[in-house]
Amino acid sequence: MPKKWFHNWFNSPYYHILYKKRDEEEAELFIDNLCSHLKPRIDAKMLDIACGRGRHAIYLNKKEYDVTGIDLSFASIKFAQQFENKKLHFLVHDMRNLFYINYFDFAFNLFTSFGYFEKEKEHVNALKTFRKALKKDGTLVLDYMNSQKIINHLVTREEKKIEDITFHISRTVKEGKIIKTIDFEHKNKTYTFNEEVKDFKLNDFQKLCGLAGLTIYQVFGDYHLNSFEPNHSDRLIIICKKSI
Repeated sequence: MPKKWFHNWFNSPYYHILYKKRDEEEAELFIDNLCSHLKPRIDAKMLDIACGRGRHAIYLNKKEYDVTGIDLSFASIKFAQQFENKKLHFLVHDMRNLFYINYFDFAFNLFTSFGYFEKEKEHVNALKTFRKALKKDGTLVLDYMNSQKIINHLVTREEKKIEDITFHISRTVKEGKIIKTIDFEHKNKTYTFNEEVKDFKLNDFQKLCGLAGLTIYQVFGDYHLNSFEPNHSDRLIIICKKSI
């Protein structure tokens, strides 16, 4: 079976070059605000789902929480494992597959690390694994792009020069997905990668979470945890509990 786009792209060194300037301060601000809002106990066990190179997990661990990060990218996990300690661990794992059961107090799926799959069933199964990993009163935080705003202001073409590489980026909306195509040349070789993320809106998550046995009880629109406004908010951040 051919590999999906996310296997190829997330394992590529060029993924990390293109996104190397992700704002660490913004990520830490978001975690600070979440912790202030959620008020986790100091002995809380936390799961960072699709953790990448671990920037959120590492910062949570600096706050002395016990954190496990999982990601399907071997390259990202190998990088993150250099930061491991007694309360910080990283594992290669596909979010669609069952992990720990009734173990974590909090699970985080951040920076639009969802919506990658073709079938609704795959997304529901992923959410079910998130739910099963949580304790009875556990909390899931899912941070997604606000696809409505992105579509309203779609940047169809742009260029980014990073190091000695010029990335040509195009975007389109097709078949319920926001598709980003990334073309570039490096060392006399041409590369093309895609990112394909489902155009999920709040009502889609209400349906998916319901099918997965989760109840959305709060929704925010940015990393300051302001109210969500479909046409204006930068993010769609949902907070869920297990359905009774």
